Amino acid sequence: MKRIPMMLQLALILFCVMAIPMAILTWYSGGQILQNSESAIAESSLAGLNANRKLNENALNNLAQDAVRLAATNIFDRIRNFETFDELNGNYSNVNKAQAVLLELLNLNHRVNGVYSSYFYLEDSDYVISTDKGITMLERYESIDWTEEAFVGRRGISGVWYPRRLDSGVNVVSYVLPLNRLLTTTRGFLVVNIRESQIGDYLRTSEPGKHDYLLMGSDGAIISHNDKSLLLTDGRQQPHIEGILENSSKEGYSFHEARGERLIYTWSRSPQFGWWNVNIYSMDELMTKTHSLQSNIIVLTVMIIVAGTVLTVLLATWLSRPLRELVRAVRARSKNLVIGNKNELVFLDAAFRRMQDEEEGLYKLLHEREQDTRSLAIHNLLRGEVTKQIAEMFPNPYYVVAIVSIDQYRRYVSKTNPETRNYHRYLLIGKCESLFTDGIHARSVYHGEGCFAIVINYGPSELESHCEGIDRTLAMIRDSAAELLGHSVTIGVSSQATENDMIADRVAEAMEVIKHRMIEGSGGITYWRQEADQSKKYIYPTNSERRILNFLDIGDQGSIMKELELIRGEIQSVEYISYDNILFIYTQLVGVTIRHLRENNISTSRFFARRGNIYSAIASFDTLDELEQYLHDFFGEIVQYFTRSASEVNYGERIIRYLEENFSEEIVFEEMAKDIGISYSYMRKIVYELSGKSLIDYTNQLRIEKAKQLLLESKLNIGQIAFEVGYGNVQSFNRFFRKYEGMPPSSYKALKHGRTSEPESM
Repeated sequence: MKRIPMMLQLALILFCVMAIPMAILTWYSGGQILQNSESAIAESSLAGLNANRKLNENALNNLAQDAVRLAATNIFDRIRNFETFDELNGNYSNVNKAQAVLLELLNLNHRVNGVYSSYFYLEDSDYVISTDKGITMLERYESIDWTEEAFVGRRGISGVWYPRRLDSGVNVVSYVLPLNRLLTTTRGFLVVNIRESQIGDYLRTSEPGKHDYLLMGSDGAIISHNDKSLLLTDGRQQPHIEGILENSSKEGYSFHEARGERLIYTWSRSPQFGWWNVNIYSMDELMTKTHSLQSNIIVLTVMIIVAGTVLTVLLATWLSRPLRELVRAVRARSKNLVIGNKNELVFLDAAFRRMQDEEEGLYKLLHEREQDTRSLAIHNLLRGEVTKQIAEMFPNPYYVVAIVSIDQYRRYVSKTNPETRNYHRYLLIGKCESLFTDGIHARSVYHGEGCFAIVINYGPSELESHCEGIDRTLAMIRDSAAELLGHSVTIGVSSQATENDMIADRVAEAMEVIKHRMIEGSGGITYWRQEADQSKKYIYPTNSERRILNFLDIGDQGSIMKELELIRGEIQSVEYISYDNILFIYTQLVGVTIRHLRENNISTSRFFARRGNIYSAIASFDTLDELEQYLHDFFGEIVQYFTRSASEVNYGERIIRYLEENFSEEIVFEEMAKDIGISYSYMRKIVYELSGKSLIDYTNQLRIEKAKQLLLESKLNIGQIAFEVGYGNVQSFNRFFRKYEGMPPSSYKALKHGRTSEPESM
């Protein structure tokens, strides 16, 4: 900082003392002007927003009323008996009825501006009648699955409005009106799509300063916006919108700053639709005259302040004289304090800061020397690296290592966030160290994957009492950890060590002991013991494996569960069995089962996909209870799959046999499904999967095949054959015969008899 005379600084201070009150007064008066102006503009903007909202609602209500009036007519009853596209196009009369429906839909489009398209869907049919694609099959039209979501939460018999984007990329708001018994006996629904841009025209105003508009549904989804890329996104992501949606008032306004521009947000919620209408105006444009008046006030204030500057300078010169003389005296007595060419105030400030910096430097040096390096030393010790701090922390001759492991760690991680887990670690480490009595030195660190390592150092007195104090403390740690984490823990304790360089081996022992909870259960304290001939005690239930596969083939789930219980009993009866042996048993059972399914050409992906990696899941379990429950579910899903597959094959055989025996009769498919014991839709699905044809097509094909046989082998005329195979009149028989054979029955008979007679003539 260059030297600035103290007199000038004091002059600036006095100037500010005078200028600040005046500036505050100016700011307050200008603020009052702005506030009053903004309030008036806000009330006007809110009134305009309500007017636009009502205009939009009137237009949508008119469209909805027109749709209801159309549904109340009998126009849709004309086609309610045509469930398939082929039936609808069966003759000119049927097509004419469908064209009449299409004409009414076109008239409906013309009654309100901005309608993009409309269509009618007959329940359980395979076609739609639409103004944009005409009469077409359902599979060629856009998906109607969205209507299920639209009807969620619907009340009464009225239709619902649902914003969406068509396959063509056009954004619309669809009015979906399900036909009900009060309107007509026909089942289905009518959809009218009004363009989002038309709704935007209703919402836009001609007021100056317009910045933006927004129409959102009750869930916050954007229905209409001038930025089309934001349509159907979450409106809460837009600036300040979430505060509006959470506001308890149904209408109001608020002011916000955005990119240096002052904006006013006005909002109004529709009592009928529950939609949120939001308009955003630029206050800078609306308040140009007000800002000009405020600028004139500021200029006048500046002129008044400048007029008092001369008086301020004279007053500062008189007040600063004693302080300047003091600084000259300090400079003369402190020649070793080299601050540079600074003014008086800076000189005093720099001298004080230098003293403060020297004090802080000394404090940091002491703090660094006293800094606790315990955690780093403990981590190194667990890896087998002994540092010089270890002898200071552990003066006693004996050591044990305890590993505190959080049970079902993956579940614990899924229920807690990283911040909570870090806090738990901090508290648990403190608990692990503070609960030990005097004379026992314990240090704890986080060892990863939900495990905490405690190095316990004790003397001969504790050894003589067989470490009873350590045992009690570990029990207290277990109970405190369960209360703190809301989750049980298992503690594994190593054997005794007499040298600190043996700690790494004791860590491995304690980690191995933790695995014993697979048999002994969670929440316990287990101590290391050396087992003899561990490598020889390796078991695998070969007979159980074979029996489980046999029970699986016959679908005997109960016997499979009994075999799993026998395996568990065999594991628990062995004097010693390793954790790896247990994992091998169950992973081998799963692997053999999957291989058996694939050898029988059964795709495992359909019922194993949601389970992820099965082997990783097995390795993640802590106890036999969890592992056995998982295998219960595993084999249960396979048995259920076999049961479902067998039932579908049985139903299919019954359906086909029924059709082959009764195709010449008039079959009511709904009654047929009830007799078999399944739903009509499920029966259609089974027939399609078996034959690749619909129920009607499969039945007609059986009739035509029988008719072809009668044409060639009997002397019945066309009318008699039609009645014999189940057709009520010759016209229907001729139409279906031509559909499946490409020619009328008479031509088919003549063609076949002609081919038969040619060899005789030769």
